[in-house]
Amino acid sequence: MALKRINKFIADSGITSRRKAEELILQGRVSVNDKVIIELSYRIDPARDEVLIDGEKVKTIKNAYYLLNKPRGTISTTNDEKNRKTVVQMIKTKEKIYPVGRLDYNTTGVILLTNDGDFSNLLTHPKNKVPKVYEVKLDKHLDETDKKELLKGVFIDRRRGKFVKITFANPKNRKIVEVESVEGRNHFVKKMFEALSYNVKSLNRKSFAGIKADIPLGTYREMNKTEIQKLINKYSGKR
Repeated sequence: MALKRINKFIADSGITSRRKAEELILQGRVSVNDKVIIELSYRIDPARDEVLIDGEKVKTIKNAYYLLNKPRGTISTTNDEKNRKTVVQMIKTKEKIYPVGRLDYNTTGVILLTNDGDFSNLLTHPKNKVPKVYEVKLDKHLDETDKKELLKGVFIDRRRGKFVKITFANPKNRKIVEVESVEGRNHFVKKMFEALSYNVKSLNRKSFAGIKADIPLGTYREMNKTEIQKLINKYSGKR
C-alpha cells in the first residue's frame, strides 16, 4: 500500500479534520508504532503501521464509491438545516460518504459519492476539466445564433463561460438540448441559458467524467474497481 501523510491518514479516518489532526500531532498526542511523532510530513503505511491518538488506535476505513441517479427534490450535501432529503441519506452504508461536487435541488442525474478525499479532489479540481453532459429542456427553441454564442462564450458572474459541445436528440425539437461542459460553477448551465433569455424547465445530468446513469432514477449502485481505477489513472496525470 502507498505511504500516506500522517495528518491525512487521521483525517481520512473520520475522527477529525486535517487541521485538527495537525494540532494533535504538534501537541505530541500521536504515536506510530509506539513512537511519538511530531512531524506533519511523516508518512506511514496504513496496512502495517499502528497509529494511536492519546493511546487509542486509529482504525483505517474502507474507501467507498457510489453512483446515484439523483431524483428531484434532494439536496447534494451531507445534511440540511431545512431537513430536506439529502443524497447521502439515499445510500445505505456505514461509511461517512459525501457528494463529489453537487447538483441543484431539482436537477436529476449522475452524482458520485465517496469517502475518498483524493478521489473527490481529482474529479472536482478545475485543472482536470472533468466533462459533464446534461439534457436541458428549454422554454423555447434554441436558435442557431444563440447556439454559436454559447459555444463561443458568454459572460456570467463577470466571467466568461462556454459549452464544449451542443447537440440535439431531435433536430426538429430544439427545446431539448444536450450540452457538454467542463465548468464546476454553481448553477452554471442555467445561468448560461438565462444570459441569452432562455428559461431552463428541467435539467438532467446524463454523465459525469464519462460515468453514465445506467440505473433507474432514485437508485444507486457501488462503482466497480475498473471504473474507479480508470478515473484515477485518467485524472491523476493531469495535475
